[in-house]
Amino acid sequence: MPIAIIVHGGAGTMLPEFTERLQVGCKEAALVGWRILQAGGSALDAVEAAVRSLEDNPYFNAGTGASMTTDGKVELDAGMMDGHALAVGAVADVELIKNPISLARKVLESPHVLLVGKGAQQFAQEQGIPLCKVEELMTGPRYKSWLDERSKKVHASPSEVASPDAGQEKHGTVGAVALDRSGKLAAATSTGGIPHKYPGRVGDSPLVGCGFYADDNAAISCTGHGEDFVRLLIAKRAADFVAHGENAHEAAESAIAVLAVRATGTGGLIVVDRSGNVGYAWNSRYMSHAYMIDGMEEPITGI
Repeated sequence: MPIAIIVHGGAGTMLPEFTERLQVGCKEAALVGWRILQAGGSALDAVEAAVRSLEDNPYFNAGTGASMTTDGKVELDAGMMDGHALAVGAVADVELIKNPISLARKVLESPHVLLVGKGAQQFAQEQGIPLCKVEELMTGPRYKSWLDERSKKVHASPSEVASPDAGQEKHGTVGAVALDRSGKLAAATSTGGIPHKYPGRVGDSPLVGCGFYADDNAAISCTGHGEDFVRLLIAKRAADFVAHGENAHEAAESAIAVLAVRATGTGGLIVVDRSGNVGYAWNSRYMSHAYMIDGMEEPITGI
């Protein structure tokens, strides 16, 4: 069987000075997962490791360096799925977890499917995942942006205060999908959510069929305006397009076409199908990504 992996670092707009860093980060994450696949490892292990790499990079909106809520907290969401077993694990609105994708993996291996908030953090400690200090997550360009916005609001009159997203880089969510030598597919997605989000807001990233999905036909990870991805079940739609005969690239394009017609929000997704084809599509300005398939010497990156 062929092996394949594709990762994304989020869709939206981004500051020009970050484009190279984001592509390098995606390339590194793809290589992390690829090495696991090459060694005979599972697709599930590969996507977890790839997403952990992105979570540890402060230039991506997941884990370390994630966006902050309006009240200055870091609330993280993540989800993953084993396509062959149809096993799902997800967490939402968790704080003080450095790598929420690994907590989602523990949930996947448990009787649960989705844990949230304090319960997810309690489960993490029961599983031997330590809580980190919030200062470990509050770093990178998004934390600086949050501080700048807070400073502007303190010193500005009400008429001078811009909307929270004014002038902001809108670039969030990371993900990975892979096919291993045994023909099994897996998907993983992780995010800090939209910048300055309402406390407790949860988007598509930890919701199966919305921000991620995998079965025996395809694996998908999404990024973008989460509310619309939830309403339209974009990840599951992409898998169904593959089931009905489309390859990974065609399915990605078809799913984004649905998003464009049925919603005003923008975003993108990555797909790998059961034959080892990779696909990606977006209708936002950018989507950082990298992929590796059999026969390639190094990942191809894009923005």
